[in-house]
This record gives sequence, structure tokens and C-alpha cells, in this order.
Amino acid sequence: MNPFEQVPVADLRERTSIKWRFFEPDVLPMWVAEMDVLPAEPIVEAVHAAMLRGDTGYPHGRGYAEAFGRFADDRWGAAVDVARTALVSDVMMGAFELIRSLTPPGGSVIVTSPVYPPFHAYSQHAERQVVEAPLSADLRLDLEAVEEACRRVGAGQGQPGAVLLLCNPHNPTGTVHTRAELESLAEITARHGVRVISDEVHAPLLFDATFTPYWSVDPRGFSLTSASKAFNLAGLRTALIVGGAETAADLAGIAEVVSHGPSHIASIAHIAAFDDGRPWLDAVLGGLRENRALLARLLEEHAPTIRWRPGEATFLAWLDCRGTRAADPEATADAGYIGLSTGPAKHFLEHARVGLSAGEAFGTGGENHVRFNLGTRPDLIEEAVRRMGAVA
Repeated sequence: MNPFEQVPVADLRERTSIKWRFFEPDVLPMWVAEMDVLPAEPIVEAVHAAMLRGDTGYPHGRGYAEAFGRFADDRWGAAVDVARTALVSDVMMGAFELIRSLTPPGGSVIVTSPVYPPFHAYSQHAERQVVEAPLSADLRLDLEAVEEACRRVGAGQGQPGAVLLLCNPHNPTGTVHTRAELESLAEITARHGVRVISDEVHAPLLFDATFTPYWSVDPRGFSLTSASKAFNLAGLRTALIVGGAETAADLAGIAEVVSHGPSHIASIAHIAAFDDGRPWLDAVLGGLRENRALLARLLEEHAPTIRWRPGEATFLAWLDCRGTRAADPEATADAGYIGLSTGPAKHFLEHARVGLSAGEAFGTGGENHVRFNLGTRPDLIEEAVRRMGAVA
């Protein structure tokens, strides 16, 4: 059975997290990156056992890094040096701390828009300037745009310092950057004195692409990872920074307060996910393949003016609505984290009662797009597309 068919709609509506409680009950929530599945049984058993033995204290040791290392070796053939890792509360807090430690106030953060909205928000909160190097028309890294952005902000030109905040696999497009692209990125950024921080939280959710962790191609680079997206554990917060071969001093300089954020119970859950949840993950990937094929068929049948270039990873679909009645000629980028008051997302919410992530919130290139969450029941995908098609 498709894992996304195991939870009845009535049970989904009993959930109290943001996905099912943010909108009014008549709205189909196809937005925030939570999947509508039951957790892997080894995760449930590990957390239950920890509660029974009262193992609810503070995290300790390298167990999380070691479990991730075993997973990375099994799935990607990539070696993790646990001595060059740091435990943090979640991926974006890890990014925030690295931005603060690698750049001074007034420094810059390069982002490859359209990209996960907190990349903009967290950088601005850290009092850094956001500089966009938008993706190319085929939704891949535009290395010329990256070079130009690095030239503008690089430390070698007397600027205060910069990092490039990468997303791989890319959220929202599902693009998986190739090893050749990452090697070129590492060469460009090194030449301009720019450090790279790569958010790789969606990396376990691969379809046919080959994933290359950034720490394996750039000795000065960092990867941020967690089981939160692939294993649907966003409510159990813990994550890992993995550094390249020349990052030991940087990792040693991370403030101790940062390591107090992770949850011990969360770490137990994530270790179980990486070590024993792989069969569950494979079943979820099978369900997502079915859902992707379903979405393609439904769009063609019910909403042909909505265009979609299927990504190589993630449970997210980046839908191009520029040719629809939902398109807004006034839509502009950077509409806030959710951006529900602008663009096609507003149109589909008001006229179809479908809740989507607004593309405008993802920065330049997101105008008149929406992000659609495929990690749900097939019948809900069908109902959402039918509703959208009626007003598109």
C-alpha cells in the first residue's frame, strides 16, 4: 500500500501541528513541508523505550553523528569524520550560527533564489545583507550569476565577508546539484573568499539523481543535515553540522549555547531513523513516485495551464502558474515567509480553498509560482488539483 493512504483524512484532521491547523477546515492544506504518514516503527519503539526508562535528559556523545555517518556511507558512499561535526537544534539554527561566526555584522549571504524563505529571513535577522544569485531558467545553479555575486561581496575585494547559503536538494524546485556543479561552486567561492553552507535536509529523498554531500567536495565548506524532512520528524528537533577537511577550527569556535538546543529524545528518534528506518524511507519514496506520476497526470487533465518540471528529489512540487488566470501581474518577490496575501497562492486559497506556499516568498524567480506538497494522500492530491484547475 502507498504509505500515504494509511492515515484516514479524519485522523489527519486530528493532528495539531501547523499543517492541519493553520487554515480553516474547508481548506485542503498542501503547503508546509510536513508529510501525512505514520512514523517508522523503529522510531516509535526507540522513543517509547526511552520514555519508559526515563531517558529524558540532555544529549551526550557522538551517537547522532555516527548514525548519520552510517547512513551517508550506505546511501551515498560518503565518509563522515565525526570529529568534524557539531550537534545543533535544527538545520536553520545551524545555518544562523555559521552565518554569525563566518561573517561580521554587515557581511553578506548569497542565496540562489527562488529558495526556502528562511534563507532570507534568518540572514536578515543576523544583520547580514542578502544577495541573490538566481537559478537559471532550467532551475539549476547559474554559476555565472554566482561568480558575479561573489565578485560583488567577496572578502578579497575589501568587503566585510560573505557566505553562500546553498540548498541541495533545492527547495522548492527539487533540483539535485551535480558533483561537477558543486566542484565549480567550490572553486568560484574559494577564489573570492566566500564560504559555503549547504542545507542538505532533503538529501535522503532522492529519486534517480546521485547526491554529493558538499563537505566531500569543499574542504572549507559545511553541510547541514537532519532526519526531520525525510523521516517526518520536524517536531523532534535536532540536526548536525558536518564540516569539510579544513573546518575543525570553525567548528571548535561554535558557541557552547548552540549545543544546548538539541533534544535528547529527538536525537534518539533521529538515530533510529538513520539506522533502522531505511526500509520505511524506501516505502515512502515508492509512494512519492506514485504521487508524482499522479500529479503529472492530473495537471495535464484538469489544469493544463499550470506547468511543472518534476524535480529529482523531495516531496515538493514547484508549479509555474504564469500562464493561468491565477497569475498576478503585480506579484513581487520576497512576500514574507508564507506570503499568502499575494500571487496565485492567494487566488487558489480564496477561489479553490487550497492552501499552498506562495512562490513570491521564495525570492526572485518565485513570482507567480506555488509550492505544492506531494507528501499526502493521493485522493487529496486529486481533489486539490481538480479545485485548482477549475479556477486556473
